[in-house]
Amino acid sequence: MKRKITFRYHLPTVIVTLLALLNACNDPNNLGMELLPSTDLIEVKNLVEKSSILAYTFQEEGIRTDEASRSLLGSMNDTLFGKTDIDFATQFRLQSFPDYGTNPVADSVKLYLYYRFIYGDTVTPQTFRVYELEESLIADTSSTQGGASDYPYFQDVDLKSMASSQMIGEIQYTPKIELDSASQDTLYQLIVIPLDISLGEKLVYADSLQMVNNDVFLEYFKGLYIEAEKQSEKGSILSLETVSSSSFQGSALVVFYDNDENQAKEKPDTMLYPYLITQFSARVNSIKHDYTGTPFEANLNSELEEDSLLYVQSTGGLESKIFIESLSSWRDSTRMGINKAELIFQIDTIASDLDKYPPPSRLLFTYVGEDGIEYLPADNSFHPSFYGGYLRTDDYTYRFNITQHLQEIIDNNVENLGFYLTTVNKNSEANRVVLKGSGSKTGIRLVITYSEFL
Repeated sequence: MKRKITFRYHLPTVIVTLLALLNACNDPNNLGMELLPSTDLIEVKNLVEKSSILAYTFQEEGIRTDEASRSLLGSMNDTLFGKTDIDFATQFRLQSFPDYGTNPVADSVKLYLYYRFIYGDTVTPQTFRVYELEESLIADTSSTQGGASDYPYFQDVDLKSMASSQMIGEIQYTPKIELDSASQDTLYQLIVIPLDISLGEKLVYADSLQMVNNDVFLEYFKGLYIEAEKQSEKGSILSLETVSSSSFQGSALVVFYDNDENQAKEKPDTMLYPYLITQFSARVNSIKHDYTGTPFEANLNSELEEDSLLYVQSTGGLESKIFIESLSSWRDSTRMGINKAELIFQIDTIASDLDKYPPPSRLLFTYVGEDGIEYLPADNSFHPSFYGGYLRTDDYTYRFNITQHLQEIIDNNVENLGFYLTTVNKNSEANRVVLKGSGSKTGIRLVITYSEFL
C-alpha cells in the first residue's frame, strides 16, 4: 500500500499564528504568548530535549514516478547506500501531421536525450539500451483537468515487461558536467542514441489514418523504453530534461529522411521530423534499490535497536521514522504556552561525503494522524519557509519549526503517534544524506522556548 501525505489546514491556528507573528515582530521568542492568560507573572524558559527522541531507518514505501519534473536514468553502486537502478519509458507525440513527401526514404533515426545534472561520478561509462514499447503508457491528465489521477505509476512498475525483447539501440556513454564560464550555470548535455532503421521506416511509412491525431498515433507507436545496464561499481543517475517548452525543444525522437522533391533540388537539404516529449506525454521511471551489504542493513526496517546514524535517500529509497515521546507530556502543561519549538537534524559531513554526494536541498517532516495518513504540521500551513526543512550550509543542519504542532498536541487536537523524515523531491532528484541519529551525542535535538505563568 502506498503511503499518502496530505495537507491538513488549521484555519484557527493559522489566524492565531499570524496575529502572534505580527505582535512579536521585534522579538521572535514572543511567538505564542497570546495563547497565555493575562498575567504579570510569566517566566520564559528554554529546554533542549534529546533523550526521549527515537529514530530508525526504514525503506520508503513506493513513490509515484510518472510525469515528474525531471525523469531519471542510470545505475549507481554506492558503497554506503547500496545499488540504485533506474530505467525510463516515455511517449512521443505528433506536433503536426507528418508530410514526408513523395517516395520518402528513411535514412536514419536517433534518440536525443538532454540532461543537466548528474548524481554520482563522471568517470564510469553507462550503457543504455533502447526497446520499443508494446504496451501503452497512460498519461496523468489530472494536472490539466484538475482531478486526481486514475492511472498512477509507482517505482515498482515493470517497464521491461511492457517492451519488446528486440533491442533497437545501444550506446556506451560517460556522463559529464560543464558550467557556463560567465554565469556558472550548468549547461545542457546531450546523449544521441542511433536506433535501428526499422523504427524510422515504421514512422515514415505509417498510413495517414494512423496519424490523424495523437490518440490514434500512440496506439500505433506506443513509445520507447530505455534500460540502464546495472553497474558493478560507482556509476551515476542522470536527471533528464525531457519535456519541450517554448524555449527548449526537450528530448526527442528524430527521423532523418529523403524524398523525390528534395532530390530534385540542386543542393538537397537534410530532411528531418521530430517526435517530441511534451507535458501531455506519459513519462515513467522504474526504480530498484538493493541495500545488501550496507552499514545499516542489519537494522533496516526495525525499531528494535537505534543507530547512531540515520540514512535518508530520495527515489523511494530511505526515510527516518521518528518518535518524540516527551511531546505527549506537554499535554498536561495547561499553565504554559509554546513560544517556539525547533527540531534540528545534524548532517554527518564525513559519512555523507558532501563533495561527491551533495545532500538534498530540503527535507520533509510529517506526522502520522490517527487514520494512519501522513500530514504536514500546522506550521507549514502558515508558510513553508516558517516551517523550514531547508539545508543550512553554515552549520549543515535541517531545522523544522513545529511550534504550532506542539501547541496542537497540548490542545488535544492531534495525537503524538510519530513522524517521518523524507526528501521533498522524491522522483525528480537522486540524492542522499547521512544524519546523526538519536544515539549520537550531537544528534537530533528539540529546542523549546516556552512561557510559564505562575
